[in-house]
Amino acid sequence: MARSQRIAVVGGGWAGMAAAVELASVSAHQVTVWESSAHWGGRARGLALALPSGEEITVDNGQHILIGAYTACRALMERVGVSTDASFIQRPLAMRYPDGRGIRFPDSAPPWDALIGIATAKGWSLLERLHLLRRAAAWQRQGFRCAPQASVADLCAGLPPRLLAEFFEPLCISALNTPLHQASGQVFLRVLQDSLFAVDKGSHFWLPLVDLGQLFPVAAASWLQARGHDCHLGSRVPQLVQAGAGWQLQGQHYDQVLLACPAWEAARLVQAAFAHPTNDHAEALAWADDAGRLTHTAIATVYAWNPAPDAQGHSLHAPWLALHSSPSQPAQFVFDRAQLGGPSGLLAFVISTSEGDRAEIEQQVIAQAQAQLGLALQPLKTVVEKRATFACTPGMQRPGMVIAPGLLACGDYIDGPYPATLEGAVRSGIAAAHALA
Repeated sequence: MARSQRIAVVGGGWAGMAAAVELASVSAHQVTVWESSAHWGGRARGLALALPSGEEITVDNGQHILIGAYTACRALMERVGVSTDASFIQRPLAMRYPDGRGIRFPDSAPPWDALIGIATAKGWSLLERLHLLRRAAAWQRQGFRCAPQASVADLCAGLPPRLLAEFFEPLCISALNTPLHQASGQVFLRVLQDSLFAVDKGSHFWLPLVDLGQLFPVAAASWLQARGHDCHLGSRVPQLVQAGAGWQLQGQHYDQVLLACPAWEAARLVQAAFAHPTNDHAEALAWADDAGRLTHTAIATVYAWNPAPDAQGHSLHAPWLALHSSPSQPAQFVFDRAQLGGPSGLLAFVISTSEGDRAEIEQQVIAQAQAQLGLALQPLKTVVEKRATFACTPGMQRPGMVIAPGLLACGDYIDGPYPATLEGAVRSGIAAAHALA
């Protein structure tokens, strides 16, 4: 029987907590999680928001959507005691605009939900809908595969401009946080395959009713501590030192270490640990170079207040709507938090691939709300995650899981089939846990 080991997980975001929970579930190893910030969840966590009344509530540091295909996320939430039925509103995929145009899937089994949704899309001509159906059928016949260097724009070449503007552009931006002409066609097709064809209700939007920290990371920390594992907040790991067959960090010895921190922080730790390179260190330093070269993109969320919601307390006629996006009107989606467990009047506008400073983004979104929704809103808080995701471009070189003996990495940026999503982070953490166990 293999001896119990001491394993350090550096980073308490979704990937790190997924790895720690999986390790605790499948092995007898002692796990210690070190998180530099004061909150669990990394880039998907809760934060305080003051309402005009003076009441303080907890919202997300950025409005997120999960989808039904995120099976690993759901399974881990349930494992640590979070009821997904009670924590989410689940709705079929919809990309409807304020004027009613766009697509909405029925609550049917795949692929009929997609086929019916496309066939009944509002505001699209019969020819436009036929174009989309034919292209989707062609991708299915090809096994949802394409040339590694193909972009999403390449995949969509020849489709009517309205389909690009009202369906593919917002879908690509929300899934890959990368514009059509820069986004990886292969990763986009994998997302389509898993959401539309591989999992029943895989395309359903899962909108959280509680903040992202409570959804998994906070519950995971409690679950781990109840089983005798250690979890430390506010404990940045300044350096990583090789110590015999193991590693030294935070004044303690560990048999193995898992870097579940952001790519740039993992690269810093690895470069410092192998500051005196030898031939034995070449692969680790090459890993750090790959991680350090990743390009990152920003996501902004503008929280705004509607002082005059309707009689039901709603600001929108649906929990969320797609918006027409442009450089001067940058938001792609708006969410009515009153329909998602929040206070009446609170709205969240999401700007993927965000550019510009916080004040400019906020002013543009408030003007966009007036122009497209007819709402005069008061801005409350604008959150900009400058390095929210990596740019998911064609043929990009993502670092692998193994760095050196006893030193591994996990995260949404690690080589895999998914873009920078919570599901990608969680699956990476689970894979790393099995490699360490």
